[in-house]
Amino acid sequence: MAEYAPLPDVQTLHGTPPIGPTPEGGEVQVIASGWKLALREFLDNRLAVVGALVLIFFVLFCFVGPLVYHTNQTLTNPLITDLPPGGGHPLGTDENGFDELGRIMVGGQTALEVGFLASFIATVVGTLYGSIAGLAGGIVDNVLMRFVDILLSIPFLLIVLVLATKYSATVLEEALILGSFSWLVPARLVRGEVLTLRERDFVYAARVMGSRRSRLVVRHLIPNALSVVIVNVTFQIADAILALAYLGFLGFGLQYPSVSWGDMLGNAQNYVSEGYWWLVYPVGGCLVAVVLACNLIGDALRDAFDVRLRRR
Repeated sequence: MAEYAPLPDVQTLHGTPPIGPTPEGGEVQVIASGWKLALREFLDNRLAVVGALVLIFFVLFCFVGPLVYHTNQTLTNPLITDLPPGGGHPLGTDENGFDELGRIMVGGQTALEVGFLASFIATVVGTLYGSIAGLAGGIVDNVLMRFVDILLSIPFLLIVLVLATKYSATVLEEALILGSFSWLVPARLVRGEVLTLRERDFVYAARVMGSRRSRLVVRHLIPNALSVVIVNVTFQIADAILALAYLGFLGFGLQYPSVSWGDMLGNAQNYVSEGYWWLVYPVGGCLVAVVLACNLIGDALRDAFDVRLRRR
């Protein structure tokens, strides 16, 4: 009777310590899903955990804080302008008499709303655009990507400035403007991922079974490219928050009574030399902390989803 070589142990295939007994007295490896492995890798990154906690803190600070710390952010008060910290105002007041701490909370709401909404718009548009270009290939792919190259050759801030001066600057319009010109990078990333995925066996099998291109994109290509999309989302949020700050600092920010951190920095730039530090450093520190937190999270997600960069 022919003898067959025993199958290799699961732990030999995956290179990880085994769990549970085997008939030979060894142990059996329990294979975790890719998402669980990515989460485990993310949580092992201390800087990523700190970044996530910082981002959660600012979300609570900006959206829950005003419910606890009540301030008037609509009516100016000339009697209490430019007060230093203290006397019922922990971070002082600005040139219009607004409480600076409450102003930072309201400005943070705007920054986070624009950042998340613009990132959502850019991610959805870029993912669909890149998936279609990558799956179609050939002349369609060339035409679509040359259009992306043309838009990328135009300075992003210049386009945003022109549109911001033409349309009234509300939170929704700022998010739409930023999101409408932030989808180019996600489109290139997703297109590159799809070019690889479309050669996989499961895509060929789906085509043989008669799947339409729309189904291939929605059910097969996009889900398998989610790792690239998720990593890019955090960087998109940071970029949108910075772009909004640029606009506000240059004087093309939101219309009153809406305010963003960039608007606050732009209004306070004339007061730095006069010693009104509380108008600049607290809001500037918040802006740096949120952007840095998003970048730390993005770097950790990239390492977590890329199996070549995992430590185990």
